[in-house]
Amino acid sequence: MLESVLIANRGEIARRIIRTARKLGVRTIAVYSDADADAPHVREADEAVHIGPAPARESYLVPEKILAAAKSTNAAAIHPGYGFLSENAGFAQAVLDAGLIWVGPPPAAIDAMGLKDAAKKRMAEAGVPVTPGYLGDDQTPERLQKEADAIGYPVLIKAVAGGGGKGMRKVLEAAEFAAALASCQREASASFGDQKVLIEKYVTRPRHIEVQVFGDSHGNVVHLFERDCSLQRRHQKVIEEAPAPGMDEAARAAVCNAAVLAARAVSYEGAGTIEFIADASEGLKADRIWFMEMNTRLQVEHPVTEMITGQDLVEWQLRVASGEPLPLRQDELKIDGWAMEARLYAENPATGFLPSTGLLEYFQLPDDDIVRVDSAVEEGGEVSPFYDPMIAKLIVHGRDRRAAAGSLASACRSVKVWPVKTNAAFLARCAAHPEFVAGDVDTGFIERRLDDLVVRPAPSASALAVGAGWSVLDALERDDVRSPWSAIEGAVGWRLNAPPAMSVRLLCDGQLVVASLEGLGWKPASNSYYLDDGVVTFEDGEAYEFSRPTGSGALDAHASDGSILSPMPGKVVSVSVKAGDTVAKGQTLLVLEAMKMEHALAAPFDGVVAELSAVAGGQVSEGVVLAKLDPA
Repeated sequence: MLESVLIANRGEIARRIIRTARKLGVRTIAVYSDADADAPHVREADEAVHIGPAPARESYLVPEKILAAAKSTNAAAIHPGYGFLSENAGFAQAVLDAGLIWVGPPPAAIDAMGLKDAAKKRMAEAGVPVTPGYLGDDQTPERLQKEADAIGYPVLIKAVAGGGGKGMRKVLEAAEFAAALASCQREASASFGDQKVLIEKYVTRPRHIEVQVFGDSHGNVVHLFERDCSLQRRHQKVIEEAPAPGMDEAARAAVCNAAVLAARAVSYEGAGTIEFIADASEGLKADRIWFMEMNTRLQVEHPVTEMITGQDLVEWQLRVASGEPLPLRQDELKIDGWAMEARLYAENPATGFLPSTGLLEYFQLPDDDIVRVDSAVEEGGEVSPFYDPMIAKLIVHGRDRRAAAGSLASACRSVKVWPVKTNAAFLARCAAHPEFVAGDVDTGFIERRLDDLVVRPAPSASALAVGAGWSVLDALERDDVRSPWSAIEGAVGWRLNAPPAMSVRLLCDGQLVVASLEGLGWKPASNSYYLDDGVVTFEDGEAYEFSRPTGSGALDAHASDGSILSPMPGKVVSVSVKAGDTVAKGQTLLVLEAMKMEHALAAPFDGVVAELSAVAGGQVSEGVVLAKLDPA
């Protein structure tokens, strides 16, 4: 077994690797940027090395800094986690050239499978079924448009060096292709340093099926069955599960055997995932599942495979990297029950899933034997704008799929986070949706039901009671308690010679609500967090903030005055208008890059660009006015 390992990553995957390494007696070394100086993975490692400023391009993505940290700490090996440098063949080779052990596949295997176009060609030659599309070297917009037209819409544009849903666009018709291509290439260049793309036929009712494979240096390759990652939003996985619903033994054998064949074709070692796209229009059929790509690393969703097989995949990685054979043979691996994982993101579904950053004043995740929590942060920590907004993974295991879905929905409802916004309630609604519970899923599931899944319900009577009770106590504390009138007038609307109006006016998330005090039986609640000037109550994954109205009269959300504000800190990627331009409602004005994703800011109404302060390439803070429109 390895004596020590440096983890060239951060967040929950770094903590995950540290847990297993500690169990095996392996010394761990963490690396961290300025933004992560107080991060949990830094505290939990045996040693930690500072590697530079917050932006990943100046720290986690600099091979020389990672290698220098390994040398200074006498690390025996480097584990790349996922993301960052995990699929960088050049870095893997540099690790080996430095005399260190690379906890991952050989650089040649990463090279062979790292570019989607080359990988598809190689798989087709190996007899693995692949989706129809264009994989050519001619990357001119004219040629790509011509190929897309020939394939027939809808098509999918994909960065050949991509992953994680980045550098990917679905195009419904020819008129949309040019703009989608340009956006895809920009995002691919920013994320992977390579703007080359391929084009695939878009399957109208697709399922995303992937198979966990493992190889060792002794020529052994096994699969650990399939996962279903079809519940996605904008090509990013939201909920993953294992095994795949509706997968019969014939289809399972076909897809898992194809995955092993693909791994053997590149002499694979270590953990990898073969991803397939399935046409689910008539259920999962063995002849309607095609190779899509290979991820030459551990996946975010690996815990669901661990849960149904009882295996520790990080331990497998460390053992294989140490030169040991695979711990089990294929016939020793079995499926036990059902597992599901939800990705908890710091984002606000109510604002189009824009990332949410800031201090985690209150951060409570499920704490029981039913839910496994792999968390990147802790209470008192900070969600940084520099990295991916995933803050935790909630993983459950059940005797069957219905039991697992119920446990996952319950786990998501119990999330309590403030003031950072999360997608917990959205996840709970997804997991509890009758069609999801029945296994009727495909990659368009969320998009078709988005309005219902993101709707934020009004606070319940119980939540209102918490707000009302806080208001009464706050009035008593603020007023002269020696006067019998002050608290009554301020809190319950006392009137001379008339029954009291047993209600209070409150602001709930900035909107006026009236909460009755009658029959509510208020008492301090364990699911509440008290602020200096209000109270937050948590309910089914939502967080409702109650405070006092600051003025009189009804308070409504004001209509947009035409100011286009930066919704988060980020970098202006492009500006498509200039002062004086006439724009239409919904037209993209500029594109902002934050948390590794592009966010288009659009005109809220038809108008004229009156002011424009945004400049391509400029860094902006949250809440800054980037442009201002006058009504047409």
